[in-house]
Amino acid sequence: MKFSPLFWPIQLKGNTIYILDETRLPHKLVYIKAKNYLEACKAIKEMKTRAVGQVLLVMYTFILSKRQNKDLAKVAAAINATRPTLSFKSLTEMVLGIEKSGAPFEKSILGFLEMLKAKRIEQAGEMANLLKDGDVILTHCNISGLMPLIAELAKEQGKRVSFYATETRPYLQGSRLTAWELMRAGFEVTIITDNMVAYLLSLGKVTKIIVGADHLTQNGDIANKIGTYQIAVVAKYFKVPFYVICPPPSKLKTGQEIQIEIRPPDELKIYQGLRLAPKEVKAYYPAFDVTPAELITKHIYLKV
Repeated sequence: MKFSPLFWPIQLKGNTIYILDETRLPHKLVYIKAKNYLEACKAIKEMKTRAVGQVLLVMYTFILSKRQNKDLAKVAAAINATRPTLSFKSLTEMVLGIEKSGAPFEKSILGFLEMLKAKRIEQAGEMANLLKDGDVILTHCNISGLMPLIAELAKEQGKRVSFYATETRPYLQGSRLTAWELMRAGFEVTIITDNMVAYLLSLGKVTKIIVGADHLTQNGDIANKIGTYQIAVVAKYFKVPFYVICPPPSKLKTGQEIQIEIRPPDELKIYQGLRLAPKEVKAYYPAFDVTPAELITKHIYLKV
C-alpha cells in the first residue's frame, strides 16, 4: 500500500524528532528537528505540521521528554497551550494516565500509534466504499495523506475518481499539500480558489465533498479549517453529499463550546515574505469555523 509523506509525517530517531515541514511543500521535502518539548511546541504553533502530524509530534514529544526526565505534567501544559481549537487534552491526559499506572511507557505510546495508523487506513477504506465510479470529489484544506489513500483504495475496487481542491487561504494547504500529494499519487486534481465553490456546484461538476475535522463534539458538530462551514451550507443547497473524516468526539457537547484559534493578522497580510495588503490595514484570521451536524451527510469516525 502506497502512502503519501503526509500520512505519517513525523519520525522519532534516537533522541531527535524529525518533522516534515509542511510550510516548505511542494517546493522542498524538508524535515526539521526537535530535540525537546519546547522546540516541538514551537513547531506546532508555527504550523510546521498540522492534523495527524500534531498528534504524532505530541506523542513522540512525551517519549523524548520521559527519556530526558522532564516533568510530564509541565510538558502537557505546554502542549495544551499551543493551539486551543485542536484539544490535545485527551492525548495529554491519556499519556499522564499511562505514566501514573506504571505501564511500560514507550511501549504503550508506540502501541497506540500503531493502532492509530491501522484505524486511519480503516477510515480511508470506509470512505472509499462510499464512492462510485466516476465520482468528482471536492475537498478543502488537507487530511494528512488520507485523500490519495482513499483514491487508491477506490481504484483497487475498480472506481475512477477525480478531485477539485480549494486553494485554502491563507496557508494554501489545498494547492500546496492536497494537490501535490494527489498528483504525486497519480490522480487527477484541479485547484480552485476558495470563492469558486458555489459556482462549481451550481454547474453540477461535483458529486461528493470530503473534508477533515480537527475537533468533533458530542452532538456531531465539527471544527475544521476556516471556510468549511460555507462549503457545507452550499453543499446542502445543491444537495451534494458532505462527508467528514473526523477524530473521536471530545467531551464538549456542541460546537458552540469550541474555542476558535485566532491567528496573527500578519498571516493574512504577508505570505512567504511577500506583502499582500497595506501594512496598516486591519486583518482578522480565525483559523477554524464550526459546521453544524445537520449539514453533514456522514461522519467517518476514527474508531480508537
